Amino acid sequence: MQKITTFLERYLSPIGAKLAANRPLTAVRDGIALAMPLIIVGSAAMLLANGFSIAPLKEWLIGNGIFDWLVKIVNASFGLVGLVSVIGISYRYANELKVDGLSSGAISLASFFLVTPDLIAKDGTGISFAYLGAAGLFAAILISLISTKIFAWFVSHKIQIKMPDGVPPAVASSFAALIPGAVIIVFWGLVFAGLKLTPFDNIHQVLQVLLGQPLSAFGGSLAGAIIVSMITSLFWFVGIHGGNITGAIMSPIWLGLMAENLKVYEGDVHAVMPHIVTQPFMDMFVYLGGGGATIGLVVAMILTAKSQRYKTLKMLITPPGLFNINEPTMFGVPVVLNVKLVIPFVFVPVVNAIIAYLTMASGLVHATVGIVIPWTMPPILSGFLATGSHVSGAVLQIVLLVIDTLLYLPFMRIIDKDELAIEANEQ
Repeated sequence: MQKITTFLERYLSPIGAKLAANRPLTAVRDGIALAMPLIIVGSAAMLLANGFSIAPLKEWLIGNGIFDWLVKIVNASFGLVGLVSVIGISYRYANELKVDGLSSGAISLASFFLVTPDLIAKDGTGISFAYLGAAGLFAAILISLISTKIFAWFVSHKIQIKMPDGVPPAVASSFAALIPGAVIIVFWGLVFAGLKLTPFDNIHQVLQVLLGQPLSAFGGSLAGAIIVSMITSLFWFVGIHGGNITGAIMSPIWLGLMAENLKVYEGDVHAVMPHIVTQPFMDMFVYLGGGGATIGLVVAMILTAKSQRYKTLKMLITPPGLFNINEPTMFGVPVVLNVKLVIPFVFVPVVNAIIAYLTMASGLVHATVGIVIPWTMPPILSGFLATGSHVSGAVLQIVLLVIDTLLYLPFMRIIDKDELAIEANEQ
């Protein structure tokens, strides 16, 4: 047991620490988080627009013009994920590099619009919501990181217009961004012009072919869900927030797949979803109760705890655990660096992924419809809403909760028995 702990601490912990400290990854994670309120609002609007999958209610919403109003909210929130992420990522990355985040964000935003193709509309020109939303996330990440890095290089080499000390800071910052901003805009303009001469036409299509399709194939597969869940648990085990590390890489992929489901669901609430593995799939079914699906451990503790320590602890960790907040469980039990719990902690989410994937693929349970549910929403209710108000989603969560509890139960009994022995010796 001790050898396992030593091995993980020696080899996995340094990797996790480096990834957690990686500036671009941190910027991507925190930048996309800026768009999460919009994603949740848009998801709620879409759920309402489709009348909770009740046909007569949806027809009534359409007949009274409420449907179009709700769709407008969806486009103005969920439909702007890529656009908002450009600003958020650039701003966060600029802060990491100790340069002006607002100027960097504005330049990155202009660059994003520059490389995004226009659509000809009846009343003039415009840009498709598809590129402004989740479909534009890969371009948003690339453009914001490269633009901010170039901006920071100019600042660090003092290649900028410096105004006298008496000039207001806002004015001085705008002039300081003039030279790097001009270079960045020209650079992306050349990229756009160059790609127009190729079959790809624009950067969005290039990234979709080179990155989007391979990463989506991995991230949307059962194997991908299993691998990511195991890596997440292993990072958590050594005390590093695994969700932050794997989420920075996988969230753009899962959000993109989720957006494709949402588009299909918007057209027909009874349609078969094109993707099973999405952000809500991972959050609400694989990580039931948080990383490691620890709500099963919480319930196992409620059922079996005999030691004074765990009797007291179960009252403290149950309320947050019901809302998927499992840090008290992770560090209170503790799960972190507790070799006696590493087996269920790593493999319970794997079991959840397999069961959820197979039941959704078979049609026994409705797949997630692209609606983002706040991660703090309690199980059963979250499963019901994430699957488009289908009871099967709630039933699946109940089944997973029972299975997770049974899997954690023997390990909980072991640590509780050990704690009882310790308490007996202290008396």
